[in-house]
Amino acid sequence: MQLRVVHTTGFEYDGKAVASYNQARLTPLSTPEQIVVHHRLEVSPKPWTYSYRDYFGTEVTFFEVLDPHDSMRVTATSTVVVNRPVAAPPALSWSSLAEREVADRWTEYLMLPDLVLPPADFAAEVRAIADSAALPGEAARAVCELVNREVSYLPGSTDVRTHASQAWEQRAGISQDMVHLVIGALRTIGIPARYVSGYFHPSVDPVVGETLTGESHAWVEWWDDGWKPFDPTNVTEPHDSYVAVATGRDYTDVKPLSGIYSGAQTSRMFVSVDITRLA
Repeated sequence: MQLRVVHTTGFEYDGKAVASYNQARLTPLSTPEQIVVHHRLEVSPKPWTYSYRDYFGTEVTFFEVLDPHDSMRVTATSTVVVNRPVAAPPALSWSSLAEREVADRWTEYLMLPDLVLPPADFAAEVRAIADSAALPGEAARAVCELVNREVSYLPGSTDVRTHASQAWEQRAGISQDMVHLVIGALRTIGIPARYVSGYFHPSVDPVVGETLTGESHAWVEWWDDGWKPFDPTNVTEPHDSYVAVATGRDYTDVKPLSGIYSGAQTSRMFVSVDITRLA
């Protein structure tokens, strides 16, 4: 499937911002499963830019605007061909997962910062799942199903600073919260897990040429002799309607846009995502 994604973020200030320094993680990844045919990042006012790849392999565009401005618009336009294979069944054993070749190699994906730390009752349920699962991959899938079953998708119920424990306590959140819950749970039972940010086409059967309103999305990948993706929000393996942009330990590593500025306070921010199937 060939998809075009237009991701626009706008800022309007209540005065003049006199300097702005930003990082954008808005360039889709090029992998065996998806090929970036075209990507363009446009910023207004016109900035100075510099691109690099971060520690996790995500392409980052740094840009700065030093002229006084009362608004800013950042638009990322990407065309991506996606061809995801059917995921292989679970293969890695619990004993193999505990070997140093795995635990040492992926040590940063086993850490438990407060953002993803599971609350005690949730962790107990996860350990019970692990005790009854023959393979780590089976336990990981069951944890995703548990989170989907217990946590309702409710936009506006959390924000980017919400900890997984809060989402579990209120049994509501967005894709970011569900992924953080799964990541913390899997790391608790020794399964390396990472955060994936991107987009997915909202239509079950996308029509060629039809543009729909989408949004940023998140899913998880765990190590099972290779990174295995799963979307706990929709209880499905990511397919050709999914476009991956960045990976990291949690949301803090994959923020689409972050930065600082001096001068006025932000009075309004808006984000829009349009997704079109091209072929």
